[in-house]
Amino acid sequence: MLYAISLGGSIVAPPEGPDTDFIAAFAERITAWLAQHPEHRLIMVIGGGGPARIYQNAYKKFLETTAAALPSLQPGANLDTTLDWIGIAATRLNAQLVKSVFGPLCQDAVVTDPSADIAFSGRILVAAGWKPGFSTDFDAVWLAERFGSSMVLNLSNIAKVYTADPRKDPTAAPIDAISWPEYRAMVGSTWTPGANLPFDPIASEKAEKVGIKVVCASGKDLDNLFKILDGKAFIGTMIG
Repeated sequence: MLYAISLGGSIVAPPEGPDTDFIAAFAERITAWLAQHPEHRLIMVIGGGGPARIYQNAYKKFLETTAAALPSLQPGANLDTTLDWIGIAATRLNAQLVKSVFGPLCQDAVVTDPSADIAFSGRILVAAGWKPGFSTDFDAVWLAERFGSSMVLNLSNIAKVYTADPRKDPTAAPIDAISWPEYRAMVGSTWTPGANLPFDPIASEKAEKVGIKVVCASGKDLDNLFKILDGKAFIGTMIG
């Protein structure tokens, strides 16, 4: 059986740098779980996290200061594309780190184009960002569909989807399960580079279209992760 995981970059590499303690614990637990379940394989798509936001913000600051006096350096309508490419570079850096810690379990190169010919000869396939306009959530859905997984595990720094942003709305309530139409009505239909949403709108549209469910859960709660993988009761939100 194949499982697809969209692993938030903020879990792998927060702004202060790669979380080596988490990466080590994650790799150890995943390696042991795969040893116990030789019939299973994993796809992991890694987000940009801290490096993406640090470099995207640096570019924005450049535009506000140095480039302000030089109109020829202004990106115009290409700002989102430029920010996307910066974020994509960060996902590839994080993905290469994750691939490296799994050693022989991950035998293939980091996937940077889910539509290309892809070798999947190991137990784990690691992927990164693809192209502007699409997040790593979208890549995870694409690869899940391509390799026959009916569910994507979206692991981030939130334990559940809420009815609103709980940091801004004290009445926001956690959701255990929600349909794709209900979820998409909440998050809209536009992708913005660096957007902080439980699961991105473009990926959500594709997941609904191809019949893939998404579980949103805390990436740091490894005990809960393996409850999901083992089909047990878990803490999180089922979308779809």
